[in-house]
Amino acid sequence: MKTWRYLPYSVHTGAENMAIDEAIMDGMKNNHDAQPVLRFYGWEPATLSLGYSQSYSREVNAEACRQANIDVVRRPTGGRAVLHQYELTYSVIVPESEDNFKGTIIQSYLKISEALLKGIKAVGVSAEIVAQARSSHMGTAACFDAPSWYELAVGGKKLVGSAQMRKDGILLQHGSIIFHFDTELLFSLLKLSNEEVRQRLIKSFKTKACALDEVWTRPVTIEELERETCLGFEEILGINLIPAVLTNEEKDTSQRLVQKYSSLEWTMKR
Repeated sequence: MKTWRYLPYSVHTGAENMAIDEAIMDGMKNNHDAQPVLRFYGWEPATLSLGYSQSYSREVNAEACRQANIDVVRRPTGGRAVLHQYELTYSVIVPESEDNFKGTIIQSYLKISEALLKGIKAVGVSAEIVAQARSSHMGTAACFDAPSWYELAVGGKKLVGSAQMRKDGILLQHGSIIFHFDTELLFSLLKLSNEEVRQRLIKSFKTKACALDEVWTRPVTIEELERETCLGFEEILGINLIPAVLTNEEKDTSQRLVQKYSSLEWTMKR
């Protein structure tokens, strides 16, 4: 049975989180014997993350972010804006040659979704995998606006948002399992034409997305969800997760990359 490195839940800034994910990718690219990684993390302070191709100037209300003490970071992956506040974030970093991920992007989404579903169901949430093609209509700038590909939903409402990239033979997928939505705060951080539009979008958003505390049968802790999700990955992927820490090389690389992800040049590049 194959082994993966498991990096337990830890809390970092938005720039640090993106830097760590990329540093692990870089190390894996340069070491053909490197083990795949499953990592869990949180965000401090709360952070609005933008998809790689989103426009900062058109979509981010910079003054509202400053007033609410919300950081802004640009992800290396695609997708739309996510407010990282009350959540468990996961990342999967694995060579494309790994047996479970040799197929298409959509097939790899499904595999990871099946593992996440095991964990979410184990804590008493009746989620399901939603198969839906991505639409060319982008809706609002906010992620969780609608399910796409093989993502998790409860009663048709999106529960987990994920984004993936592949570079130099390495796959990175990270995503958010939201414990609680502050929908009003999220939409205050986005640049919209007027308050009427904002309220209409908030109302629509609430019909399309949900957080764990809206659908669980009992309160769930981050520690419990992390533990059950690990078991789900082990069962679905047929792997053993071995607790680990960042290597010295990954630490050095991430410290260098923090400068990139915290720079205005990167954050406002589009």
